[in-house]
Amino acid sequence: MTFTAKQIADFLKGEIIGNPDIEVDNFAKIEEGKPRTIAFLSNPKYTHYIYETKADIVLVNNDFIADKPISATLIKVPDAYAALASLLEIANNVTPKKTGIEEMSFVSPSATLGENIYVGAFAYIGDKAQVGENVKIYPQVYIGENVKIGNNVLIYSGVKIYHNCVIGDNCILHSGVIIGADGFGYSQQEGIYHKIQQIGNVVLEENVEVGANTTIDRAVLGSTIIRKGVKLDNLIQIAHNCDIGQNTVMAAQVGIAGSTKIGENCVLGGQVGIGGHITIGSKSQIGAQSGIISNTPEGSEIMGSPAYPIKNYFKSSIIIPKLPDIYRQINTLEKEINELKKQLPKE
Repeated sequence: MTFTAKQIADFLKGEIIGNPDIEVDNFAKIEEGKPRTIAFLSNPKYTHYIYETKADIVLVNNDFIADKPISATLIKVPDAYAALASLLEIANNVTPKKTGIEEMSFVSPSATLGENIYVGAFAYIGDKAQVGENVKIYPQVYIGENVKIGNNVLIYSGVKIYHNCVIGDNCILHSGVIIGADGFGYSQQEGIYHKIQQIGNVVLEENVEVGANTTIDRAVLGSTIIRKGVKLDNLIQIAHNCDIGQNTVMAAQVGIAGSTKIGENCVLGGQVGIGGHITIGSKSQIGAQSGIISNTPEGSEIMGSPAYPIKNYFKSSIIIPKLPDIYRQINTLEKEINELKKQLPKE
């Protein structure tokens, strides 16, 4: 579909700088902009591209001030990145959506399906499963018995949802996600590990998004809970009986051991590792590759392995490359002090 700068600005309640009648029909990154595309600028590191981009329209923040002429029409908004997200959502909504149940899929006679759903080929929906309205289940998805899936859920190819698990409204599960596999639970007796049956489930509350190949293990008893608004990147492991607070976000390759509780509105960088049976306070920010082995209070900003306050981490990181020189200086000073001691009169 084609939109003019005026139509876009009216929707975003933005200010036009340039030609209000210029038309676009696609999106582009600002450094790869082409005619008839709309781009955005929110990161100052990319500012130089705005003077050379071929995009016809660029979304910018209200405080942007040009240093030299710009060929593109600008639309000023409070937050260019948020404005782009709104436009992308519109573009996604006008894309034709698949509906119906394709051949070669299997739906148990005891399963219940809501209206306006799509079930792709080779998908499997087990006994007594409940699927809500406007759900899209792409090919090769497995949905086990007694699974409950809310409304407006999007499940991409290759997702596996084990028995008794619950998926809330408006969730998105990307390819390769596994919900409800057994937790890593064993008891050792006479040198042999015996499996502890994992008879709980996994509950995803509403508006949760789970990235590709992320795994969330079922609880031993009770539920592993991912609370509303949580966003998980690709290749994350969440172990049994964890409780992830609402609106928490995690970057790729985070690993969380069993029975850990993470508070609300936390941010975990890539490859963070968190030990079991600990609590991460709400609004905590944990830097990439950090290792957490003890409870952290609310509002913590930590990094390192084991992690410690992030300001101290950065100060330490500056010192570490200088340690060889510091070591040599200490040795030299020690020798000089010993020489001075020899020259002192003996009592």
